[in-house]
Amino acid sequence: MKIGIVGGTGGMGEGFALRWSQKHDIIVGSREVQKAKEAAEQYSKLAKEAYGSAMSGSISGDDNFALAKDVDVLILSIPYEYITDTCAKMSGQIRDDCVVVSPIVPMARTDAGFVYIPLEQGKKNAGEMVGEGLQPRSRVVSAFHTISEVKLKNVGQSLDADTFICGDDQGAVSKLNTLVSEISGLRPVYLGPLALSYQAEILTPMLLNAAKRNKMKHPGVKLT
Repeated sequence: MKIGIVGGTGGMGEGFALRWSQKHDIIVGSREVQKAKEAAEQYSKLAKEAYGSAMSGSISGDDNFALAKDVDVLILSIPYEYITDTCAKMSGQIRDDCVVVSPIVPMARTDAGFVYIPLEQGKKNAGEMVGEGLQPRSRVVSAFHTISEVKLKNVGQSLDADTFICGDDQGAVSKLNTLVSEISGLRPVYLGPLALSYQAEILTPMLLNAAKRNKMKHPGVKLT
């Protein structure tokens, strides 16, 4: 499977690349091609050290928008405020059978702590915005909001966590579930249609506030 990561030079992008490159071909994206290629080279070295001869995938780098044209799964690892512009530039460029994944969390830091922007400012949640911007909406899936990037990047560590999945099409959800299950210790839990994405997104500021006030490192969510 070919997986493109828009904004792949960030912490989450690195984690996804390292975890999935054992079996899949990963394209790390950036607004600067050279930056993407340098990151891909670094990730490749780390992945080969971790997997050795068991690694059958690859990691390469490209421009954010160029990589989106020919991938099976597209991860939008970008800030909330970039959604509209990014989707506008990619609209019409993505294959019809490509599954688009939004791990985006709309949040801001205030004196009280981290807050969820759609709740505080009356704006749309990230999943809905991506669904509207990259039609057809059915191919958009929301996931990975409560995953620690520190744990994700440590391929030797099991995450021991769940991630909530929101999506309207069960085929797209199933495709993502397969990738989620390949990450050690991570379980996909279907939450409902994309309209419920806010319920998953809002957990991130809650976790960060709890972690800060209770001196917890890299917390996650697990249903028992």
